[in-house]
Amino acid sequence: MTRQDKEELIEQLNQYKDLGISEQIDFPKYYLYSIIAHSTAIEGSTVTEVEAQLLFDEGITSSKRTIQEQMMNLDLKTAYEYGMKWIQRHEPVTVDWLISLAAKVMKHTGSEYNTMTGSFSAARGELRKLNVSAGPGGPSYISYQKVPSRLAAFCEELNKRRISVDKTDPYALYELSFWAHYELVTIHPWADGNGRTSRLLMNLLQMEYDLLPVRVLKGDKMDYIQALVDSRNNEDISIFVESMTRLHIEHLRNDIDKFLKTTEERDREGRKETAQENVADNVAEKLTDRQRIIVTLIEKGVADDAAQNVAVNTKYLSEKLNVNRKTIQRDIAQLLERNLILWVGSDKTGHWEIVNQE
Repeated sequence: MTRQDKEELIEQLNQYKDLGISEQIDFPKYYLYSIIAHSTAIEGSTVTEVEAQLLFDEGITSSKRTIQEQMMNLDLKTAYEYGMKWIQRHEPVTVDWLISLAAKVMKHTGSEYNTMTGSFSAARGELRKLNVSAGPGGPSYISYQKVPSRLAAFCEELNKRRISVDKTDPYALYELSFWAHYELVTIHPWADGNGRTSRLLMNLLQMEYDLLPVRVLKGDKMDYIQALVDSRNNEDISIFVESMTRLHIEHLRNDIDKFLKTTEERDREGRKETAQENVADNVAEKLTDRQRIIVTLIEKGVADDAAQNVAVNTKYLSEKLNVNRKTIQRDIAQLLERNLILWVGSDKTGHWEIVNQE
């Protein structure tokens, strides 16, 4: 992680915290839903964030999505919830625990495999017993015979790093989580679900240290995979770490911009409403009780018969209010001046209109 990336990351994290974005109601839940929906989208799911929310909260399935896609999302949600409870206890990461985590991820979508070297189940999180490659014609991952020992060594190293890492340094903590992601997906312990499980472990380590979890969005897929490939080809993990850091900074910045825009719009509407209330209050304060009654009587005349409300004249109003006509004329003049009422047409055939009611 470069010095510039570190400075920018801490700046965005501080602003995120100062604005209280993560303290909004339901933020942790919907942020998690976003992580899940996009993690499965990278693996081919077309379930949207809104569809995932309805699926998780209401059990509403989408007729536009396959059952497998929706089960993929439900399984990953279960795996995150399982992992989040575990990570709060700060227990050591073990091979058996990683297998149980992968089993949660692949419970309803994992396949059964029968190979020359033995049978195993992705749905139970069992380690692969066949060799795999990174796509058709791509480089091969380590031999399946080496997976158990490499996975055990990974767990040992990860636990050491979790103990020794400076827990006050967010850079170091993010680097640890990125390292764990890269190492686990490079070992590729399972026949399927390696990407989802590796991103899950990365997020769990971030949650363990109260960091804002990194989202890898569907739109990030090309750059994300390319960073993994480049790191592997160059045997340089810093490529992946720097790519993930910049990705997180970009998402933080976008979240902050959206929050500020929404806040500004809400404040603007609030100021508008307040201004309207103030105008109404000012009008209400300046109107006398007699003027209020005059407006009400004119309004009633308009409602009864707009063509004949000329009958609501100074003579009529003075009799109703028991005051002389000059007093009524003064009140009418003030109401006209303040644009609360309007006389339309000639003196004989015109009619009243209510312009603005207080």
